[in-house]
Amino acid sequence: MSHWDEKYGAAPDGLFGREANQYLREIVARSDFAARSALCLADGDGRNSRWLALKGIETTAVDASAVATRNALALDEASGVSVERIVADLETWRPAGRRRYDAVLLMYFQGPTALRRHALRVGWDALAPGGWLVVEAFAKAQEDRPGGPDTPDHLYDLGEIAAALPGHRALESLAGRIRLDEGRRHQGEVEVVRFLAAKP
Repeated sequence: MSHWDEKYGAAPDGLFGREANQYLREIVARSDFAARSALCLADGDGRNSRWLALKGIETTAVDASAVATRNALALDEASGVSVERIVADLETWRPAGRRRYDAVLLMYFQGPTALRRHALRVGWDALAPGGWLVVEAFAKAQEDRPGGPDTPDHLYDLGEIAAALPGHRALESLAGRIRLDEGRRHQGEVEVVRFLAAKP
């Protein structure tokens, strides 16, 4: 069992709380957001994908943890929504055929640099023309601060995100300090990057 299976196994009601990520809610509230389909990569127990589905957006979610996905399905049923959930490793997973999405989310995905870049490229390739890629993650400035990944290599900077997205049009590109209130694992002041890019 992976360490993420253990973490999600100990929190069947939500490892990062039940509410959707605040940045995601801000993006969806924009007047120019018009996605009808979404792909959530490294979605954990599904708080973000579930919220999108409740908004009427056809949503697919991918996560490597079978335990997180099982928890997500139970929470989906309790919420009365349906999300297509896939258990897969982002090192190898890609959408079937030529399937494309109007929005792709990568929220607090932790992993080494090469895996993060690969996940960004998979997400970018999965976008339909005009689609939006949404990223929020712990920034390099979070190193040596409480909260966030224990491994510095799992932290992001805006340059690496931009470099992984050929031909993108940046709609937002921000780094700074916010206050997280997302379950027991994401609490307090942290340094993050927020990146929103449109595909030509």
